[in-house]
Amino acid sequence: MPPAEAPNPRLWNRLSRGDVLFCVGVVAVYVGAVYATIHGHHIPTDRMMTLAEQALNGRLDSETFKGTVDSVEMGGRYYVAVGPLQLLPYLPFALLHILQNLAGPIVDLAVGIPAAVLALPLARAYGARGSAAYWVAGFVAFGTLLFYITVDGNFYFLAHAESFLALTLFLIEWAGRRRPAVLGVCLAFSFLARPTTVLAAVPFGIALLWNKRDALRPLVGAALVFAIPLGVAIAVYGWFNWLRFGSPVQAGYAISYLPQPGLDARRALGLFSVVQIPENFRLAVLAPFDTMAKFPYLTANPYGLSMLLVSPALLTALWAGFRERSAQLMWIAAGLVAIPVFLYYGGGYIQYGFRYSLDFTPFLVALVAMGSSRWKGSLERFLVVASVASVTYGVLWHNIPQLQK
Repeated sequence: MPPAEAPNPRLWNRLSRGDVLFCVGVVAVYVGAVYATIHGHHIPTDRMMTLAEQALNGRLDSETFKGTVDSVEMGGRYYVAVGPLQLLPYLPFALLHILQNLAGPIVDLAVGIPAAVLALPLARAYGARGSAAYWVAGFVAFGTLLFYITVDGNFYFLAHAESFLALTLFLIEWAGRRRPAVLGVCLAFSFLARPTTVLAAVPFGIALLWNKRDALRPLVGAALVFAIPLGVAIAVYGWFNWLRFGSPVQAGYAISYLPQPGLDARRALGLFSVVQIPENFRLAVLAPFDTMAKFPYLTANPYGLSMLLVSPALLTALWAGFRERSAQLMWIAAGLVAIPVFLYYGGGYIQYGFRYSLDFTPFLVALVAMGSSRWKGSLERFLVVASVASVTYGVLWHNIPQLQK
C-alpha cells in the first residue's frame, strides 16, 4: 500500500552499516567539494553578511548595496530583495564576529548536508526498499541541483536549500504521523525561504482535513494548528517587506535593479505572466548544452539547462504512475508549485540547470521513490549515474573558467 495512504511512524529505525556509510559519504563529499571550491580563492564579503550586521544595528539598508543585482532604492536608501530566512542564519556570525568571510559556505553546508542525508529516510518513507533506497538517496544527494547549490552556494542558492530541507521534513512527516502542527511549521519555513512552495498547502491541507471529516472538533483543530504557522510566516514576511519597501506585498523583485541584459525587458511584460511560460519551459525542459571549439566541447548556458539533462533520473517519477491516490497528491503538489515558477519573468542567472525547479523537486523525489518498486535495474541506475555525472560537471563548470565560453 502506498505510504501516503498508510502512514508509517517508524521511519527512524536503527542505522545499518549502509546507512552510516551513506551519511558519512554525504558529509565527506559535500565538505570536500566546498573546501575544494573555496580553497585558494578570495571570498568577498557576502551581502547577507553586510545585511546581518546592519540588522543587528536596527537597519536593513546599506550604501554598499547600490548598483548590485536585485538592489532596491527607496528614499535614498538601498535594500536588497531577499527573504527573511536567507538573512536569519547569518545573524550569529555578525553577532559573534567570527568566520564572517566563511559564513556563506558554512551556512550552505549546514542546510544542504541535512537535506541530503534525509534523502535516505525520505526514499524509504515512500516505498524504496533495499538497494533501491540507496540509489534514490544517492540520486537526491549527488544527482540533483541540491548538490550544486550547496557546493557553489550563495544567499540566492541558500533559499532553495532551505526550502528543500523544509519540504523533505514535511514529506517525511506526511508519510509518518502527519501531525498538523509539524506539517504547518515545515511548510511555513519553506514559504519563508521560497514563497511559491506555500501552494503545496492546498492539496495536502485538503487531504489532511478529508481524513478527519467525520468529526467536527478534530477537523477544526487540525485546520487551525496546520494553518496558524503558515499565517505567522506570511505575517513575518509581510512585516519584513513593510520595513523595507513600505508594503507587505512588495517583496522588491518587481522594482529591483537588473544588470543582466534582457531581464528588465522580460520583467516589463509582467513579473508573473503567461507570456513568460514559453521561455521558462524552454529553459527548464528543452534547453540543450551549448557548444564551444575547445575541450570538453559542451558547456552550459548560464541562463538555464533542461532538467532532463541535469537530472535525467527525475524521469523515473513517471514510474509511480497516476492512479494511486498518494502519487496523485504528489503530482498535484508539484504542479501547483510549478505554476508560479513558470509564470515568473526569470529563472535565474549564472547557474547550472533551472534552479527554480528545486521548488517542486522534493515532490518529484517522492514519486521517484514510489516508482522504485517498478525499476527494471540497469536503465534506472544508468539514469542515476548520468544525473550524478551531470551535476558534478555543473560544479566543475561553475568553478573552472575553461569550461565556460
